[in-house]
Formats: sequence, C-alpha cells, structure tokens
Amino acid sequence: MDTHVEPAKTRHDAIASGPPIRQLFRDVIADRLPGRRPPQAAMLFAAEIDPSWDDRSFLGDFYNEILHQDTCQPATADGLVLLAALAVDDRIPARHRFQAIDLLYRAATVAERHLAETWPSTPQHADPNSEAKARSAVQAYTPDLLRRWSTECPAVRLALAGLAVVFPTNRTLTALTSRLQTFTHQHPQDTDVGDYVRFVLVLAAQDDNQILTVTEKLTDAYWTATVRGMPIRARALHLLGQMLTKVGSGLSRPRAGR
Repeated sequence: MDTHVEPAKTRHDAIASGPPIRQLFRDVIADRLPGRRPPQAAMLFAAEIDPSWDDRSFLGDFYNEILHQDTCQPATADGLVLLAALAVDDRIPARHRFQAIDLLYRAATVAERHLAETWPSTPQHADPNSEAKARSAVQAYTPDLLRRWSTECPAVRLALAGLAVVFPTNRTLTALTSRLQTFTHQHPQDTDVGDYVRFVLVLAAQDDNQILTVTEKLTDAYWTATVRGMPIRARALHLLGQMLTKVGSGLSRPRAGR
C-alpha cells in the first residue's frame, strides 16, 4: 500500500501559482512598490487564489477590485498606484499598458461620464469625495506617463492622448498636435482611430463651441447620445471614453514595437 503523502504547498509555491499575467503583474509590483501596498495588491500576493482564473478572468477581477463596476469608492484612489506602476513598465505587454491607462482615464472621469448618462439626475452611485481623490491621484501620475510618449508604441500613445486632454497644460496641448500628426495622416475620418484622434485635437483646442459641434455630430452618427444642455465637458469626456473603448477593442493585441 502506497502511504506516500504529497507535501503541502508552501506559501511561496501558492503565491507563484495562478495565471501567467498574475505572476507578471506580481513581479512588476514587487519591484516597483517594495514597501506598503494598497489593499488591492492582495490579489497579486495572496496565497489563496481562485482556481478558475485564467489570464482573462483574473484581469477582470483585478481591474474591478481597483475601479469597482466603474465607480469610485474610498479605496479607489490608493489602488490606482498599481495601474500607474504597470503602465510604465516595459515588461508589461503593450495591450495591458493600454488597459492600465484606459482605466486611469476612467477613474479620472467617473463623475463627468456618469453625469452625462443621468443628467439632470445625480448618478445613483456617486461618491464625490472618492471621485475627487481618484482624479487627483491620476493627475499626479499623468506627467510621468506622458514622458514615455517618445518610447511608447502607437496604441499606448492613443490612450495617453486621452489623459492629456483630461489634464490639459499649455505644454501638453501644444505638443499633441505634432504628436498626433502621424495618426491623422494614417487614419482618415470615419475610422475608429481617425475619429478618436481628431476629437482629441478638438478637445485640445479648448474651444467650447467647436467641442459642442463635434460632440453632437459624433454622438448623432455613432455613439450613445447625451442630453443637450448639460455641461459640455461631461458630454465630451463621456464620448471620448466610448471612443477609447472602441479603439482599444480594435487594438486587442497592439504590438510592443516602438
């Protein structure tokens, strides 16, 4: 009779298990955030893991832990540091750097985007204090993200352009026109990337009349409409978020080439 008993998994073995993307994220966060980490990092380092996780299901759970169902909660702002760390590490594949920046955009614009959907009512799950903290956190990370523009791949540059118009400065807005020139040459109007880039440039010009005109034109033609008469910034950021999602879905596997 075989009485051999398999040794129990050590804590190290348990942490090292799980889908490959979890292991990669864990390694990057361990290197970049060696000290105290936000509670959302437990999904990366906990010994107990969901045995049903593959890369896709883990990512869905991990991102939802940070920005829960596209709403800000008291811990959201703290968790955004994880996305910022992943977005600046070249070990992370470009498609996941894109997703990290896209989520930073969403965290920074929750209030405006939800207002656009519920105007004139207040969004049901609004948490103004948590939303303001999340926005401030993303604003603090944005300069470091934008400094990577020259070394980033085209797909990630599109996500960075969205952040640039959420937190406009004279320097970044002036640079956007030249930085996006290649995209406007390669992607005509009435394409997902072409329309997105041209809308970013409209927002960068900061002309409310032009922003209103283009927002109404695009929402009437392609996108979920928003109520006329509501704040134009909310309408514009709601539209830009929809467009960024569409661009991202078409770039599900952006190449990491420079």
